[in-house]
Amino acid sequence: MARLALISVSDKRGLDRLGPVLATSGWTLLSTGGTARALRELGCPVVEVSEHTGFPEILDGRVKTLHPKVFAGILAAPTADHRNQLTAAGVPEIDLVVVNLYPFRQTVARADASLGECVEQIDIGGPSLLRAAAKNYARVTVVVDPDDYEPVLGELAAGAVSEATRRDLAVKAYRHTAGYDAAIAAHLPAVMGAERPSPEARAAEALLTGSVAPLRYGENPHQWGMLVASVPTRGLAGARQLQGKELSYNNLGDASGAWRMVWDLPGAGVAVIKHANPCGVGLDDVMATAFLKARATDPVSAFGGVIAANRPVDRTFAEAVSEQFAEVVVAPGYDEGAIEVFKRKKNLRVLEASGEAGDEVTLRSIDGGFLIQAVDAGWDSEAREVATARAPLPDETTALELAWRVVKHVGSNAIVVGREDRILGIGAGQMSRVDAARIAVAKGTELGHDLAGSVAASDAFFPFPDGVEALADAGVRAVIQPGGSIRDAEVIAACDRLGLAMVLTRQRHFRH
Repeated sequence: MARLALISVSDKRGLDRLGPVLATSGWTLLSTGGTARALRELGCPVVEVSEHTGFPEILDGRVKTLHPKVFAGILAAPTADHRNQLTAAGVPEIDLVVVNLYPFRQTVARADASLGECVEQIDIGGPSLLRAAAKNYARVTVVVDPDDYEPVLGELAAGAVSEATRRDLAVKAYRHTAGYDAAIAAHLPAVMGAERPSPEARAAEALLTGSVAPLRYGENPHQWGMLVASVPTRGLAGARQLQGKELSYNNLGDASGAWRMVWDLPGAGVAVIKHANPCGVGLDDVMATAFLKARATDPVSAFGGVIAANRPVDRTFAEAVSEQFAEVVVAPGYDEGAIEVFKRKKNLRVLEASGEAGDEVTLRSIDGGFLIQAVDAGWDSEAREVATARAPLPDETTALELAWRVVKHVGSNAIVVGREDRILGIGAGQMSRVDAARIAVAKGTELGHDLAGSVAASDAFFPFPDGVEALADAGVRAVIQPGGSIRDAEVIAACDRLGLAMVLTRQRHFRH
């Protein structure tokens, strides 16, 4: 008796190869609706599922494959008892199930998609078929990904699909149905008007359904690495590489940090990231000028860094960047002149990322698991208050905003010193806050920056007055910090004594 293959796919890639090969190899093809039509157009004989079961499709196609004759044929274990029961019931075994699911994600991604359209794209029979076939991997081969057609056809041509392959395909099927359900849980409430997509559900969906691509290596060359991009791919993970060497784990980590940071700036700007910390930030409507300001923060540290711009860039920008060694450049667009200049540096990785950074959650690994949290929001969500006798001057307020937006991207403990359009000194990753302040001042003065009249931001409270005293000694005139120390009164009194203005945000920005 001919072997039975049930084929029902929304994604019809590869069907022109799969169908004819199976048909000419003696398989009987069971199918429904559009898949059956597509197979017939390819010249493949097809048995409609309704013909196989003797039960018509009903409810506008909502019930097609949900029938005991289908599921018994899939779920029967390779035992004599089960085979006897199938024979008594007149049910043939189904040995191959090729199913992929309704395009729910693509539908909900459309701005004009109605609730009714989205609900109709919730597949019922498809996940049931996949789960049944995966459960019975001991006998049944389940295929959810068109990229797996060729390997399966190859094993069938050699005699049979191996148990190891059937097991791997079963796991892939379960991951696929889990991701499909996660997508529905994440997006359907918003379509219903009940709530925005849950960040927790979006995070789970990304983990379950992300596309995987190998990287050049991990943090070090002896470590492997891979990129798991959410579906649909967005943000830095969806960037298009225009030229350059393969991307490594560190390249993408720094590029992501730079991309998030430039979209947190209060205007057109450029950021330079090195080893997960910013080493330069500049604001200007002319991207080349913004880059020169960013590089001037710390030209030595900027060597070999990642450069990000939040506006399209031109030849002048590319020429300025090409004066130094950089690992990666990322921007929302490049004119022809910029591309021409960058081609002279064939190893430079040039990425084009569309849209603003839009992470809702951040994820990191711990031993044995993952930590997931909401993305850190800043300036726009905070209620600030002046705590000192002197309020910041208008130019100081502008500078404080830039410094505060930058400091939350610096590893804690962190102090940032700057002006309205640039950062002058960064103290990152210190165990004591006063050391972070001293390093920010030292970096600025050693590089020739005049800190007189500058401002500073601290990502968490000053536990003692020594931090603001070190900043004031260098010429800092205004400070922004969360507050919350038991010695806030002492710190504020020190600011009044030194003539500093201090703004409290009541929101901390640790980054570990």
